[in-house]
Amino acid sequence: MKERSNLNICMRLIGLVKPLTGFMLLAILLGTVGFLCAIFIPVFGVSALVELVTESGRSLTVLFVCIAVFALLRGALHYGEQACNHYIAFKLLALLRDKVFAALRKLCPAKLEGKDRGNLISIITADIELLEVFYAHTISPIAIAFFVSLIMVLLLGSFHILFALLAVVAYCCVGIIIPMITSKKGKEDGIRFRGESGNLSSFVLDSLRGLSETLQYQAGEKRLEEMNRKTDELSGQEKLMKNRAGYSMAITNTVILFFDLAMLLLCATLYQKGQIGFDGVLIPVVTLMSSFGPVIALANLGSTLQNTFAAGNRVLDILDETPVTEEIDGFMDIKFSDVEVKDVSFSYGGEEILSNISMQMPKKSIIGIVGKSGSGKSTLLKLLMRFWSAQKGEIDIAGRSIDQINTENLRQMESFVTQETHLFHDSIENNIRIAKLDASHEEIVEACKKASVHDFIMKLPKGYDTSVGELGDTLSGGERQRIGLARAFLHNAPLMLLDEPTSNLDSLNEAVILKSIGEEREDKTVVLVSHRSSTMRIADKIYSVENGRMS
Repeated sequence: MKERSNLNICMRLIGLVKPLTGFMLLAILLGTVGFLCAIFIPVFGVSALVELVTESGRSLTVLFVCIAVFALLRGALHYGEQACNHYIAFKLLALLRDKVFAALRKLCPAKLEGKDRGNLISIITADIELLEVFYAHTISPIAIAFFVSLIMVLLLGSFHILFALLAVVAYCCVGIIIPMITSKKGKEDGIRFRGESGNLSSFVLDSLRGLSETLQYQAGEKRLEEMNRKTDELSGQEKLMKNRAGYSMAITNTVILFFDLAMLLLCATLYQKGQIGFDGVLIPVVTLMSSFGPVIALANLGSTLQNTFAAGNRVLDILDETPVTEEIDGFMDIKFSDVEVKDVSFSYGGEEILSNISMQMPKKSIIGIVGKSGSGKSTLLKLLMRFWSAQKGEIDIAGRSIDQINTENLRQMESFVTQETHLFHDSIENNIRIAKLDASHEEIVEACKKASVHDFIMKLPKGYDTSVGELGDTLSGGERQRIGLARAFLHNAPLMLLDEPTSNLDSLNEAVILKSIGEEREDKTVVLVSHRSSTMRIADKIYSVENGRMS
């Protein structure tokens, strides 16, 4: 995780408010006027008391009418402020989610391989949701506290300059110094809490996915014990943060009491010296006592915001992550003809995966690639998809470097079937249609026949409308693999990249699929990776990869 200051996180998050500046200004205006109404209710009340004692000529009727009007306005203005703030918050959370998913799409798959899925889920759900506190309860309260405090300082200064100076010191202590001290002490707690929360999410997700194995090997008790331990650690961390917030609130209230007493003492002293009258004692004291609301909100933020800033930091980590390969556009689209790999080398994490690989993939041919697990076969296919970029050498399609082909154009020319087919929690038909969103039912059926999965689908109670369940867990590995192949046939790209397409199939289904693949050579180039010799019988040319080198 990149280390950022709270100020940096705050400014980055505030920068997203620009499209909603009007609503933010309205929230600040409503909040400022609302707090002033709340403050002046007791001020008018004590003014009425002064009038009864001194008979200075003020109208009691006007004062009581103002109290009633301000009381009603306070409720309406507070509602309006909160409505604006929450409108801003939820609009920005939607915008933020859109930005995060766009960033993840750019990072995928290279920088998401091996990433902690539970942590990612925690970031795009809980962490983004927690930013609602920042947008709804932080930005406008800071501005409101500033404007209300400024007005109060001017009002108190109209009675005596010392009142204004005391108010400035009081507001700065409560609204700036205390939050800064609390924030500094609690920063690491917030980061640790968000990290542990993400780890717990990962552990729970991992436990759910491996429930069958846990039951089979009777490891449930140990797994539950570990989950309870992580939960207790997270609860302990949250308790620590709550205690810190409680201490902060206690200190804040003590400081406020101190300044209230200081104002009372100052007023009494000036009254004895004859520098102020009776109204100059009561009104300034009540004004200061009732004016701490906006700065108290800032004082409370000092402890509660740490969790929010930690969440914001994790979200910004994703937004700032640099993808391995950038989206490419601006070039003229090309039509596929052939592929040539020229002296390509690729390393990952300091380990050389491919070394000086060269091969030809002519149009209307089937190219086989064999080799042991870990020899770099799958990596080569990912380089052809430009999921990764070769550190040395060049890959050309139709005579143009793959780095000068528009990303959309490249994806249209390629179909990629991986060893593990991911299925969405949807119907079988919709899972296949993802390869061609405007495909008709007849086109999907034809693709499934080529993948030898149509007969199986038709035996299901709802046929193509059958739901495959989350992660396709209602289907076997072979059935998922054949649906992945059906996607490739439906996509109908001129370059098919097949990574162990028959590894989970019996010989009968393999024969049907190989026949279909063989027929694709009529107008396509097929790159077939497999360790099965039976699969390689349809290949026109076979390359062998051993320890990253090709023969």
